Amino acid sequence: MLPPGLRSPREVTLYYDEVYFSVVDSGQAIPFIYPWATAGAALVLVYLLIDHRKSPVLAWARFPVFGILLAFQVWCIATNRARSPAAALGVGLISSWGTLWVAAIMVANDCQVDFKRIERASDEAVAEAANPTENGHGSNGGVQRQLGGLNIRQRKPPANSEPSTGLHETSHIHHNRLYWQSYPASPFSARVSWVADVFCSFRGVGWTWQTSGIPPPPRWVEAELRAKENDAGIDDDRGSEKLMVSRTGIRRYADRSALLTNTAISLIVGYILLDVIKTLMHRDPYFWGYIDSAAPPHLPALLRNSYILTRTYRLLLSLAGIYTALWTIFKLGPACFCGILGPEWLDVRGEPWMNPADMFGSYNMVLTKGLAGWWGGWWHQTFRLAFEAPTVRLLEVTGVDKHSMSGKALSLFIAFFLSGSLHASGSYTQLGDTRPLLGPMRFFLLQGVGILVQTVTTQQLRRAGVVDRCPKLLLQATNFVFVHIWLYNTAPLLVDDFAKGGIWLFEPVPFSPLRGLGFGAPDDQFFAFWNGLACWRNGEHWWDTGIAF
Repeated sequence: MLPPGLRSPREVTLYYDEVYFSVVDSGQAIPFIYPWATAGAALVLVYLLIDHRKSPVLAWARFPVFGILLAFQVWCIATNRARSPAAALGVGLISSWGTLWVAAIMVANDCQVDFKRIERASDEAVAEAANPTENGHGSNGGVQRQLGGLNIRQRKPPANSEPSTGLHETSHIHHNRLYWQSYPASPFSARVSWVADVFCSFRGVGWTWQTSGIPPPPRWVEAELRAKENDAGIDDDRGSEKLMVSRTGIRRYADRSALLTNTAISLIVGYILLDVIKTLMHRDPYFWGYIDSAAPPHLPALLRNSYILTRTYRLLLSLAGIYTALWTIFKLGPACFCGILGPEWLDVRGEPWMNPADMFGSYNMVLTKGLAGWWGGWWHQTFRLAFEAPTVRLLEVTGVDKHSMSGKALSLFIAFFLSGSLHASGSYTQLGDTRPLLGPMRFFLLQGVGILVQTVTTQQLRRAGVVDRCPKLLLQATNFVFVHIWLYNTAPLLVDDFAKGGIWLFEPVPFSPLRGLGFGAPDDQFFAFWNGLACWRNGEHWWDTGIAF
């Protein structure tokens, strides 16, 4: 329980420092130490680097390997703690997410058999890789049953398209061919690259299981991936398509300069917005963990005197903090992989079309699809495969039709249960007075209830002919009202838990112009990183020695 009387976010953070050192010194918790915290993931990576496609025993071994990982990650969640607010949440999130992700790629699927990725090689290497008898494995190995698989559209390149104008700066790339690469038998360096890629490609960009909502690659990429008979039109089509937009509003640039310009502007805007949001949070004790505190005095009297408006303000500021932080962090991917490293270092994974500009979709998905559009189209889909994979395998085993109401309901609640487990794990490892099951878990399960209620109601109204007679604007307004009333009543379960756990104390910007000018808390400074994120710890053994977060 946060003690009363703390006067600033800095004092609250210092209080959590005392809590951290107290639980560690008393033996109630163990510091979250790198590299020991990666032991479970390291075991999985070592296993995946062993080709088990020809050995039933090795293929079966992925289940006990997953069991060891599961036990290790549960132990981390139960015993490990971190000092900084973000790392404290991250202990639970990373441990649970690693378990869910490995379950998706190694248990619900066998990535060595089922997955393929886009790779570039010489014509001779492509021909060798395309030969199914070369390594004893068929070329399609289970790809048809992947979640959200990338269905390459059979489109012919335009005959009069102009040649490329700077889309590919690296000259040697033009002499190579794109193809679908299965798990490579050799060389070992290619296997390392393939395994590292599958382990980190959460949205499946450039893989056969690319998640829904991401637009397909440019036409010339599809042409190269289709067949040799399209050779004549491949190069001529490279300059005809510079931007692809999906039905959910996610953009995929084929032009590197356009992607990097968009990324640079987004990072600048994101930095400014994060500074504004953090400054406002520093002036409201709710975001320090005092969730029952009165509205801050700097708000207009109209907001301060209304419980509903005060609650709405705090919910919107919480949403802005979550959205802006994730939106800005996600922009670092294109900046690093396409801008800093690029094709010269990463080859095809440094191309702009392999780095979609957006993680979030268009808000229009909420207006057209309601709560389902909020979570399935507008919100980021980073965890989608891990949330869907277990259900897909369960439906296959039980024979339940995934398009039936029971199949949809099962998929819905398993996905939100896993999401609830993920966030509840992060809640559990925080140092504040959190309620993992009654907070995050209940919040996400209620989102499934809301989607089911809205879906069933809409179906009944459509059968009665009401939906067809309503103007589009009225339907959109109804979706907007339902979504925000539902979230107004359920979101405090999550954001109050974030506040009590101390996550809003995390400093996302190293330098704060607004707080340097005196707009924040009385003890705020221009340099915001005054509480260290990590430090070196010398333990009694090698496994408790390393970087402590």
